Amino acid sequence: MTKPIIAMTADALADTNPRMPDDYPAFAPHDIKEAVFKAGGIPTILPFPDNPELADAAATDMVPLFDGLILPGGPDVDPTTFGEEPMWNLGDTYYPKDRFELALIKATLAAGKPILGICRGIQILNVALGGDVYQDTHTQDPDSYIRHPQVAPPHYPTHHVDITPDSRLHALLGDRAFVNSRHHQAVRKVGTGLTVTATAPDGVIEALESTADDLVLAVQWHPENMWQHHPEQFGFFSDIVARAQAHKHA
Repeated sequence: MTKPIIAMTADALADTNPRMPDDYPAFAPHDIKEAVFKAGGIPTILPFPDNPELADAAATDMVPLFDGLILPGGPDVDPTTFGEEPMWNLGDTYYPKDRFELALIKATLAAGKPILGICRGIQILNVALGGDVYQDTHTQDPDSYIRHPQVAPPHYPTHHVDITPDSRLHALLGDRAFVNSRHHQAVRKVGTGLTVTATAPDGVIEALESTADDLVLAVQWHPENMWQHHPEQFGFFSDIVARAQAHKHA
């Protein structure tokens, strides 16, 4: 049986070459790549065009190249993608990346291919399906009291999440999980076809899944930083590989 190809959307490492400031590499997280290999998939990285006008065509052309998609963490989601102007405490954004990922998510789901969203991934996926995010959870959500941008090392869990019974996430982690936390944006209005399957004790949304099928599983934390120290977190990568394999041969 041919191994499924699991794509990861790239980020862009700018300002690395002062002699050629426009010549910077596209990259994806090493820990995700290693987890996909270990889970039996073949990882590949999808770069995005700097010209947002090319985003739709690029996304459409790339979807046939993979069987499953991982949306990693990255910069803040540009609020203009969900109809807002930027607040003063918005972090770094990169509109070309947003534009490409929005198009890619829609094309991937239209093709019936599964997605795993991680941190920024849950946020951009929610926006692609008509939802939105808090530009800054601490100042916009009066009920939020947990320090979601953790100061502990990335692989340390720092707060708990409560998980919805009978969800895909529950099958992976059970009723409650101890997770890491490296974000200040968070899902606010939930997008069409999605349901909340985990929340932090302060009510911040920590996981989403698709309601009509198994195509979407997305979490606010970073299992790629945890799986080598907390083996239960490896299940996310086994799961995306298994879902990709199943839909590939459906």
